[in-house]
Parts: sequence; C-alpha cells; structure tokens
Amino acid sequence: MVKKKASPDKDRCVACGVCALQCPRKAINIYRGCYAVVELEKCVGCGICSKACPANAITINEIKQEVANG
Repeated sequence: MVKKKASPDKDRCVACGVCALQCPRKAINIYRGCYAVVELEKCVGCGICSKACPANAITINEIKQEVANG
C-alpha cells in the first residue's frame, strides 16, 4: 500500500508555523522553534502545508507501507 505524507526539510524550514496553521489534521508542529515536524500517524498527504510553505521546505512523498495479512 502506498500513502502520501508530508516531509519537511529542516535545513530549509524557517519555523514560521504557516504549515502548522494550515494543516487540517493538526499533524505539524514546530520543534523548539527551529523546524517543522510531521506526525506521520495524523498526516494524510493532502499537500496543503506544502502549498502554504513560504520557504518551499515541505514536499509530499509516497511512503510504502506493508499490509498485514491476517
């Protein structure tokens, strides 16, 4: 199964918090005032944060997840 998730670049992030404010799932936090961190369990990969980021520091990546057969 492939899911999309936000992936911030901490070196490009300016810690403005725009992404955190725009995220409808509240999946993004600013870590110690330095850079954005995404809670992957909450992120649905909608891309709103990426479009809102003034530093272009967030990309949306596909993450492969193994499906448990049971």
